[in-house]
Amino acid sequence: MPMWAPGSNAPRHGARGFTLIELLVVVAIVGLASALATLAIRDPQAQRLDQEAARLSSLLEQARAESRTSGVAVAWMPVAATDADASSVQAADFRFVGLNAAMRLPTRWLDGATSANLMGSRALMLGPEPFIGPQRVVLSLGDRRLELATDGLGPFAVLSGESQPP
Repeated sequence: MPMWAPGSNAPRHGARGFTLIELLVVVAIVGLASALATLAIRDPQAQRLDQEAARLSSLLEQARAESRTSGVAVAWMPVAATDADASSVQAADFRFVGLNAAMRLPTRWLDGATSANLMGSRALMLGPEPFIGPQRVVLSLGDRRLELATDGLGPFAVLSGESQPP
């Protein structure tokens, strides 16, 4: 009959399986990893709307700068469905009025389902004055909405961090 000395590598007959603490740690790690993965996955529609807002903000600021340098009043307006029949605005989702003909800014959304609704006016006035007054436009894509605004002095920017459903 073999005798085992204390501290030797004797096999323990009672140690079989995992302890409750070890199982809880593994479950907590798996839960945390799945929660982070869920938060990291963005709604593709919200991502496209964020891209549209960033692009429109950039276009508005470019047109605003051109208006100030040229001294000519420039406006931005979405093209209504009834306006789309006019030959001058065919294949356009929005237009810049008053820009120099040599400056050709895009007139189409990146995603054809995007639409814009101006708050309180038919057009955004972009200059030539340095102060253009507070203005807002709400971009929509599917059931998502994103508000783009300026206080009149600063650039156009998204009001909230996330696109919100209605």
